[in-house]
Amino acid sequence: MALGVESGLSWPGSHGGYRKQEGQRQRGQGKPTWGLPRAKKRLLWQLLLCAFGVLGLYLYGLHIVRYLEGLVPMGICPTDTRPLLGDNFTGGLRHWARPEVLTCTSWRAPIIWDGIFDPHEAEQEARRQNLTIGLTVFAVGRYLEKYLEHFLESAEQHFMVGQSVVYYVFTDRPEAVPYIALGQGRLLRVEPVLRESRWQDVSMARMHTLHEALGGPLGQEADYVFCLDVDQHFTGNFGPEALSDLVAQLHAWHYRWPRWLLPYERDKRSAAALGLGEGDFYYHAAVFGGSVAALRKLTAHCALGQQRDRERGIEALWHDESHLNKFFWLYKPTKLLSPEFCWDQKIGWKPEIHCPRLLWEPKEYALVRN
Repeated sequence: MALGVESGLSWPGSHGGYRKQEGQRQRGQGKPTWGLPRAKKRLLWQLLLCAFGVLGLYLYGLHIVRYLEGLVPMGICPTDTRPLLGDNFTGGLRHWARPEVLTCTSWRAPIIWDGIFDPHEAEQEARRQNLTIGLTVFAVGRYLEKYLEHFLESAEQHFMVGQSVVYYVFTDRPEAVPYIALGQGRLLRVEPVLRESRWQDVSMARMHTLHEALGGPLGQEADYVFCLDVDQHFTGNFGPEALSDLVAQLHAWHYRWPRWLLPYERDKRSAAALGLGEGDFYYHAAVFGGSVAALRKLTAHCALGQQRDRERGIEALWHDESHLNKFFWLYKPTKLLSPEFCWDQKIGWKPEIHCPRLLWEPKEYALVRN
């Protein structure tokens, strides 16, 4: 949303202000430097604000930019759409409980925020359906010893508590997977994978690996599956309210920004490319999920897109996340998780973040990617 700014003050370097320059202009004594028409002043300020916004996004260190981000309205869910939202796991959503945030999409998918659903209703429905929920995670190289144990221990405390769960850990060192005491009806499977020479290839290879696993034992054991990054940990209840046919996670750093500022892949040669008028939200590849059939389609799309890019000698800007965003533009998710479900504390305090479910771990790339 563009912002217009007008000011009655003299511009810097005006040497006497607007009135003197206006008098000079009327007397034919010269054209004022800063006596711009109001429309041009507004355009100038818009360009300056946009430039500072882009710079702040790039640096991620300008706290004033993160503060001003809170002034960008998120929109509200239209009243005529609200009765149509909800599913077996959330029932009717209480949109009035969170008037400050967007609780639905233009294609009538709910955006799940704390306080708009009944968690007990979701838990009872999942047990009634006798569901098994899969959770996949890749722990390759130093990511295993740095993050995996904390991830699994926190998942036992907060992920789908009281439900049947099967963990699938994909790793290049199965023998190094730590022992975790699991609750009743919860299983841990360890699947060996090859370690790639570059961390980028580790990230991108997971779509092909997941596609094969979903077509095998994982797809036979689980009804719904969540695919998560290992460098994060659970801090709050992540329950069946998150279940749906195709689930996307709003990226914590980008959920308030207009789509023309979002870091989509813009290289038209890439299979992940989105045009300037395309895209809905920016989705985080650290959390996505859905039914086995929907995830088979998603992982096949992303793996094929990455293969086509390799054949063309190119690589998407954000690797598998870029391809994930292209898929969710073409095939709309049926449920979106708010940034409360995957939050980065480096962003700082935000009034709309009531109950974080997952928190990012510190990104020690120099340690884990070498």
